[in-house]
Amino acid sequence: MQFNVQLDTGRIDLTSLEQQLQSLDPSAMADFDTLGRTLRISTSLEEHDIAAGLARAGIAVPVHAIERQASTCCGGCGG
Repeated sequence: MQFNVQLDTGRIDLTSLEQQLQSLDPSAMADFDTLGRTLRISTSLEEHDIAAGLARAGIAVPVHAIERQASTCCGGCGG
């Protein structure tokens, strides 16, 4: 699943964030769109787990600020 989080911060430590998320979901990935100030997260975790991982990485956001995106998976790779 993909999630978007709007952030006020200009910089984040993606390595630390991914380590926190990957401790629960080894395939989790994140990137940050600096222009749109949007953190994009791909993971099988639920919103409350994402919020906890973000908090451990120094990014405090409420659970309701984590927006689940509609799936774009075509199922072609079997994943």
